Amino acid sequence: MPNPSRPRVAALTTAALLSVSVLAGCGADAPDEDLSAQKPSWEDCPAPSAAEGGGDAPSSLPNGDQWQCATLKAPLDWDRPKGDTIDLALIRAKASGAADRRIGSLVFNFGGPGGSGVTTLPSFADAYTTLRTRYDLVSFDPRGVGRSAPVECENDARLDAFFQRDATPDDAAERTELLADTKEFNAACEDNSKKVLPHVRTTDAARDLDLMRQVLGDDKLHYFGISYGTELGGVYAHLFPKRVGRAVFDAVVDPTQNAEQGSLGQAKGFQLALDNFAADCASQSGGCPVGDSAQDVKDRIAALLEDLDSKPIPGIPPRELTQTAATNGIAQALYSKDFWEYLTEGLEQAYDGNGQTLMVLSDAMNGRGQNGEYSNITAANTSINCADDSPRYTAGYVERKLPEFRAASPVFGDFLAWGMLTCTDWAVPGAADRPDVSAPGSAPILVVGNTGDPATPYEGARRMAQALGEGVGVELTYKGQGHGAYDSGNKCVQDAVNGYLLEGKVPTAGTVCS
Repeated sequence: MPNPSRPRVAALTTAALLSVSVLAGCGADAPDEDLSAQKPSWEDCPAPSAAEGGGDAPSSLPNGDQWQCATLKAPLDWDRPKGDTIDLALIRAKASGAADRRIGSLVFNFGGPGGSGVTTLPSFADAYTTLRTRYDLVSFDPRGVGRSAPVECENDARLDAFFQRDATPDDAAERTELLADTKEFNAACEDNSKKVLPHVRTTDAARDLDLMRQVLGDDKLHYFGISYGTELGGVYAHLFPKRVGRAVFDAVVDPTQNAEQGSLGQAKGFQLALDNFAADCASQSGGCPVGDSAQDVKDRIAALLEDLDSKPIPGIPPRELTQTAATNGIAQALYSKDFWEYLTEGLEQAYDGNGQTLMVLSDAMNGRGQNGEYSNITAANTSINCADDSPRYTAGYVERKLPEFRAASPVFGDFLAWGMLTCTDWAVPGAADRPDVSAPGSAPILVVGNTGDPATPYEGARRMAQALGEGVGVELTYKGQGHGAYDSGNKCVQDAVNGYLLEGKVPTAGTVCS
């Protein structure tokens, strides 16, 4: 199971960063003069690379304009800004409105960590048409991701095997196998990407954002962070509070939690989303095809997963739908209420011995294309999380925590608990227990929480608003389902966000949309 906003569903974790004392040593200084003066060469975008997920070049924008792509040079090591550099991949859609109404660039990070902004932004272009009237819409592949010095770990064949493994060991032999598989994956990351692994922390990406701001020609960073992108935005605000322009955080990571607390919170969040799916299905006038009641829906899912632990069913040949793959597929479908129909379909098929739809959902979670090629989202996600998070857990510790995780979620608890082992053998030490997002002196930041969010539970929005500081974090609540709020299409949410980003109108703190 991934970490939505800090993914991992075989390991959900929370990003962390360097302490203030460490930052004082390296400094949140402006980038080297030569890098801040660079002029990106914007050209028509190529087709996405394999690491970005493959596919076709982005289609034309609604008015016929083309998406433009460029690269930005940034220091590999921000402690040595005049040393080696890496290329960061950028994409933009130029503002569609009158030039004299243009505010600047609005930079998006869609989360992960490990998601490619270069491939994601075009797929959401229609949702941001209003924002484009006054902003150039800009996104990027963060360092370690996609086309930006991508972290490489195992090849496609090994990843197929890796995702088929049993992620919830029931005995000593299965536990030994899980630990060996994790150690092998982490060693492959070190072997193939040793140079970049120490430099993919969220603090590094935040400094990249400030370099980007300067190169794009903006005095302030106008920013839209989603999921893990809210954590990146919070870290940026902490490092550069006076450079924050108009910023929105949607699907908000809880910055007060460490990796274990974040995993436990996600167990509760995904269980809540599953409860809501089951209740919705049972309430349908035509009846629910996967259960006679909400409890029956959940009981049948639990029974299916228990059976799959020892008896996988055909998935997408030659791969079988295992317990791990089915759990991933169910989690993927809970990210949006729009996917619930596919979950229903996938469960119906699975009860008849056909695992194809749940396998398709699981592949989407893991970044696997229909051609069998994987993006580098798993490699990047693991690398960023492990570079950020200082806790390193043992199998014995996880076993002691299993009752608490199972109480939080009978379906997802084991997966999220065992996922805490992801960073145990990581080559790079984690930076800190949790991130510092305090941002005194920053402009207001609109923080939007969704009460039905499985991946970044609602409580995190209030904690983020509080952690940003008095007069900075402004909380808005959306009573809905799925991961995030703005892209739900809810008019109240979109009017509030658009009003702030386009006109500078800060909503009243505590506003509720339903």
